[in-house]
Amino acid sequence: MENLALIDSFSEFKDDKLIDRVTLMAILEEVFRNALRKKYGSDDNFDIIVNPDKGDLEIWRNRIVVADGEVEDPNQEIELTEARKIEPDFEVGEDVSEEVKLVDLGRRAILALRQNLISKIHEHDNTTIYKQFKDLIGEIYTAEVHHIRHRVVILLDDEGNEIVLPKDKQIPSDFFRKGENVRGIIDSVELKGSKPAIIMSRTSPVFLEKLFEQEIPEIFDGLISVKKVVRIPGEKAKVAVDSYDDRIDPVGACVGMKGSRIHGIVRELGNENIDVINYTGNTQLYITRALSPARVNSVSINDETKRAQVYLQPDEVSKAIGKGGFNIRLAGFLTGYEIDVYREGVEEDVELTEFADEIDMWIVEEFKKIGLDTAKSVLELDVDDLVKRTDLEEETVQEVVRILREEFDE
Repeated sequence: MENLALIDSFSEFKDDKLIDRVTLMAILEEVFRNALRKKYGSDDNFDIIVNPDKGDLEIWRNRIVVADGEVEDPNQEIELTEARKIEPDFEVGEDVSEEVKLVDLGRRAILALRQNLISKIHEHDNTTIYKQFKDLIGEIYTAEVHHIRHRVVILLDDEGNEIVLPKDKQIPSDFFRKGENVRGIIDSVELKGSKPAIIMSRTSPVFLEKLFEQEIPEIFDGLISVKKVVRIPGEKAKVAVDSYDDRIDPVGACVGMKGSRIHGIVRELGNENIDVINYTGNTQLYITRALSPARVNSVSINDETKRAQVYLQPDEVSKAIGKGGFNIRLAGFLTGYEIDVYREGVEEDVELTEFADEIDMWIVEEFKKIGLDTAKSVLELDVDDLVKRTDLEEETVQEVVRILREEFDE
């Protein structure tokens, strides 16, 4: 009866966790052998027979019959008189197998057995989960919102595995409700103690790349390759694609008719603006394409310093820089070059640094961060736009504009 009660501990997990029969038998045998070593000092001479399907368990101790009074190791040897109580025809030198009942191990040992069994099954389960999700790193995964906290969202998958989506790996516009399905990539898996910590990310460039693989059949089939993905999550992204078949337009295939193919990806990412561009090994052309939608007149490259000077018409500059400077920043990430924007056909312009006596240098640096380094480049934009793009107060921007306009009599 005590055997069945112990095996029931195993059954509590067997159906839920789907541990294979061989592994479970190995776990059970290991648990019992640990108990036998504690009780008898060694388990070498014990046979353990486990049938987890039926809940059967048998433990047999094998000893050698020795003459009465000559037992040196009670675990390995048995006196002739004791052996004949088991079978009356035993002789010295023969092997005796005797069944060990769990009750013989003692109540405390049985309780320890049960706890050890539960612990081993949990440990095996956690190791299996760790290995399973380690293989899924960088892959898209879907789980349901279980609990929403201030800095983290706890998700559960169909198997009841807990997945963590931290605040810094959520898109700024993300808003979740309990019970809602959430997609992201498995970003990392770590063992904290014996429990795996599974981290999901929706901000990784890999997530966008995998979404392209899912939504664009030509990428899934290998006809189009994604060369590089750069993102400012929730704001803007650039994806460089190339085709192994000259007959396929990689950008057209990714965007689809009227944006039909890319629309689902944009929606998944909280309306993140996605530019898809043709990859090329020609660096100048690559930088020109990376600055889309701006039209570039010319590009001058310094490969040693990894800097590029880009020349545009004045009305194209704001497009090249983009809202919040996102466009030029992502173009730099995509190409690996630091890009400086210059205006062509502009006469009598003055560098902002020339106004150091009237404008503090930290203010000049704020304008430079968004690609505005001359007086006219600042004056081309209105005050509201300048305030939105910089971290400057409206009064500060108004004062700068006043100073610059006086210079140009505007």
